[in-house]
Amino acid sequence: MSIKIKYATKLHNTWVYRRTYPKHLQPLLGSSLKQSLKTTDANTAKARVAELNETFTSIIKEAETYASADTDAAHPELSNTTPQEALRLPVIPPRYRRVALLGDRRVAELAQSHLSSQSEKLRPGSCKAVRFAAELLVSYLGKAKVGDIAQQEGRNTLSLISQLSPNVRKYREGQKAGLSELVKLSKQVEPDRILAPQTQARIWKHMLQFLDWCVEQGELSNNSWEHLTIRAKPEVYPHKVLTDEQVATLLQAKDRVLHSALLFGLLTGMRSGEICGLMAHDIIRKGNLGRFIKIQPNELRQLKSKAAEREVPLHQILEQLLDTPLPRQGRLFPHLTVDRVVKAYSRLRHIYPTLTGTVFHSTRKWFITQCERTGVPEHYTATLVGHHTARSSNKLTYALYSGGISDAQKREIVDGIRLPVDMGHGNSNGDVS
Repeated sequence: MSIKIKYATKLHNTWVYRRTYPKHLQPLLGSSLKQSLKTTDANTAKARVAELNETFTSIIKEAETYASADTDAAHPELSNTTPQEALRLPVIPPRYRRVALLGDRRVAELAQSHLSSQSEKLRPGSCKAVRFAAELLVSYLGKAKVGDIAQQEGRNTLSLISQLSPNVRKYREGQKAGLSELVKLSKQVEPDRILAPQTQARIWKHMLQFLDWCVEQGELSNNSWEHLTIRAKPEVYPHKVLTDEQVATLLQAKDRVLHSALLFGLLTGMRSGEICGLMAHDIIRKGNLGRFIKIQPNELRQLKSKAAEREVPLHQILEQLLDTPLPRQGRLFPHLTVDRVVKAYSRLRHIYPTLTGTVFHSTRKWFITQCERTGVPEHYTATLVGHHTARSSNKLTYALYSGGISDAQKREIVDGIRLPVDMGHGNSNGDVS
């Protein structure tokens, strides 16, 4: 025997509410109020029909007010409007959602939602790492329901991550390959190399963050992978500090892409992203102290931290550089991006094997090293390069009470930096005449 509910019919296994409006109100309201009840259960449908009946009654009462014979007299502001434009009923029909079982949605679907939310919060570089980890997870477990992912699936995923090689995605076959395919390709092209433990840990961290997000969104009751970790102990292999001989090699190469940027890195300690985002209006003049560069967030790039927002004096070599080839407005390096910096430095490393083990960031390390060797206090250097610093042993006095070093002190430090090669402006120490 079929179940009957007044004002509701079952279409495609879902109950649908439909109730016809009085004829005299149909020009204003349309023919009927129709809404899916989003349920297959008859008892739930009855309860929702009762709610919609109350809504229907409210709509009729509001419409009767607007449709009364003296509408123009009662509402003169509506006299020049059509009935459809005049009618704005303050009645909102209830909206119903289908029942969703906890953990019933697919990993691929949730991962897409997670990436959308993260893309609004993270910078492009950080979001790229999150996206890579999500792609690996989806390629392996995308079709699984998120509630079916147990610790065993986590162990299997960890095992596969630990077998990836560092450069496997650079091969044509690996650009669109999933996690399992990347492992097979790694054994073929780089059988003796695996990702560094800290890289494995970073990928795993992003996967755990996805599952934590699922818990926050009510898709999971708990993260079953939270106690699983990378077994290998992360080891840090920092890039080398440039020697004076390597600095001379870089500057004598006079690379078409990097030469000016290298000078900025060596003589200000700026990061590559900060250099790429420099604008001509970031150059400010401070009387007899010369020109400074104001490092601040702009439309091209954000800064690593609040401490990275700073003012750095320009070395005399940089001041002369500004007066010759660099633009006077807009971007100082209009064709330079961090990606291009990395690739250009890699090319130099290939041409000059003596640069092996260094990266563009090593210019920043060279600047800091010169500050240390000339006796500059550590917290002075930290101010110039945009590092957070305690500035005292108890992390209190300078950090809370000091206004920082003066512009004159900054100028003295920067002017003390000497390049180990003649730049054509002065003597062999890089002095400018």
